[in-house]
Amino acid sequence: MEASPSISSPVSKLMLILSVCLFFGFSSSLSFLSPAIVNSTLEHRNHTAISNFRVLNRKYLSDCPFRNPFLNISVSKSSDLSDEEFVTVTVTGVLHPSRHDWVAMISPAHSDVSSCPFNGILYAQTGDLSNLPLLCHYPVKAQFMSNDPDYLSCKKKECKKRRNGKCKFTTCGGSIIFHVINIRTDIEFVFFAGGFATPCILSRTQPVNFANPKKPLYGHLSSVDSTGTSMRLTWVSGDKEPQQVEYGDDGKTQTSEVSTFTQENMCSSALPSPAKDFGWHNPGYIHTAVMTGLQPSSTVSYRYGSEAVDWSDKIQFRTPPAGGSDEMKFLAYGDMGKAPRDASTEHYIQPGSLSVVKAMSDEVNNGNVDSVFHIGDISYATGFLVEWDFFLHQITPVASRVSYMTAIGNHERDYVNSGSVYSTPDSGGECGIPYETYFPMPTPSKDRPWYSIEQASVHFTVISTEHDWWLNSEQYKWIQKDLASVDRSKTPWLIFAGHRPMYSSLDGLLSVDKFFVKSVEPLLLKNKVDLVLFGHVHNYERTCSVFRNKCMGIPTKDDNGIDTYDHSNYTAPVHAIIGMAGFSLDKFNKNNATWSLSRVAKFGYLRGHATKQEIQLEFVNADTRKVEDSFRIIRRQID
Repeated sequence: MEASPSISSPVSKLMLILSVCLFFGFSSSLSFLSPAIVNSTLEHRNHTAISNFRVLNRKYLSDCPFRNPFLNISVSKSSDLSDEEFVTVTVTGVLHPSRHDWVAMISPAHSDVSSCPFNGILYAQTGDLSNLPLLCHYPVKAQFMSNDPDYLSCKKKECKKRRNGKCKFTTCGGSIIFHVINIRTDIEFVFFAGGFATPCILSRTQPVNFANPKKPLYGHLSSVDSTGTSMRLTWVSGDKEPQQVEYGDDGKTQTSEVSTFTQENMCSSALPSPAKDFGWHNPGYIHTAVMTGLQPSSTVSYRYGSEAVDWSDKIQFRTPPAGGSDEMKFLAYGDMGKAPRDASTEHYIQPGSLSVVKAMSDEVNNGNVDSVFHIGDISYATGFLVEWDFFLHQITPVASRVSYMTAIGNHERDYVNSGSVYSTPDSGGECGIPYETYFPMPTPSKDRPWYSIEQASVHFTVISTEHDWWLNSEQYKWIQKDLASVDRSKTPWLIFAGHRPMYSSLDGLLSVDKFFVKSVEPLLLKNKVDLVLFGHVHNYERTCSVFRNKCMGIPTKDDNGIDTYDHSNYTAPVHAIIGMAGFSLDKFNKNNATWSLSRVAKFGYLRGHATKQEIQLEFVNADTRKVEDSFRIIRRQID
């Protein structure tokens, strides 16, 4: 039976919080306090995940004391892995199968999976403050051998000794399947006994390489301006030499700019962060190039790479509509992350992400999407850098086909003494550096991740809730200027987006920051913002036309029974919390605020259709594809 996490009791949780506070220091508000103090079901929202697998680094790792001469671990493909495939790992020669037997995939293959007994203080950010030695490098993923239903019952027997034609001694075996993608560095599979609580090493495979570690992969698009005539493509490769994007019928090319980041670029404190230490994985090189001379609302084909390192497949994408034109269709959500496509355990799994990506991919393939807006908590890598590759791979069916615009969230940016508003270790030491490298947005400069963009009849203002938004701060002045500059005759609709919400029915100190609301909400009312989109809370919730916690206006029903907000007589913005795209859902309380009109705790995304006359919004359940909530915002005359 696997041990429970060492902070399972309420007293231990409180002691953990107080201990980590001593290491990290207190912020100027109560924002550091874990939601576990208020509601234990929200334990993992604002801190990196705590699980037996996650605290594996706190366990003593060594070879198991009993050496089994029959034991062997092998992989179905021992070299030249493709960019994506499922490999079978087989263990044979097992004397006594146990439900505590497990296999880890590690990368790079030379990673130290022995113990690091002198580094105990460095890993408090795993959530385990016990005085135990450490595993020096974190596995990419792991599976228990019991995932093979025949393993524990020893149905897969091998005879090891025969006498007089009869088998006198047998061993057991089993096989499990791992989903593998090209992460550039060699991988290796290690067979452990003892579960995640008391592991020891039984055997390991030889390193397995990828056929082309320099392959250009995971291309994703983003808009650079409001014209719809230029699009940025960003991709990952193991090669540092510039590559090209080749696009259009006439084969235009643009050469990539190349960047990367290192362990030294990661944030740390008195306690080195996961990103700085045991969660580090080499990101390779990030290439980005801008395709110019395009036509808005048109279909273009492209490929990226070079003759030296190979080319991607040819892909078709759609340019967004130009700002000031009539119609656009978009999808929006927050808090997606990623989930394994096999039966693995990973340090942080967002169970709804696969179904959401599949549903959105189908919409993109049907030509129903011009742009996507992902408003914070992007990959949930939180200092375990290899997980960015898995996330980029997961969103490729969507992000390689349409403009994929993002906002920064706490799990990308927050860290002690790093300039973030909140001094929590939520980014695991990433401090926004991987995020801004993988997702270059049309922002003023590095670590100023706010921007605006216009597509068709909508002006989108995208902010960072993790950077200073206090009155007269740089970002506040930018918000003030941007909202005031909107030409409503050109873009009649104004949508304001960021990560942390101003409204949520969910209890908890970190659901809503009253100081953020006090500072920024008046700007929304003053500039007649139509719709406000936030994530961070992991469910869907829609408000009335609300300001200062009071309903200033109530929607009426149209002929189809759909809630309709008439902004011809504007009263206040409508807020939608859309953090239901992957992370484990937050259930609603029975007591609902008067401003809360619709609440759905299911995985999905927001679908928007804007013309100059109205915006139609629908919350789509990703599992059933059914519309769970719908509303309209109309304006009979332009202000």
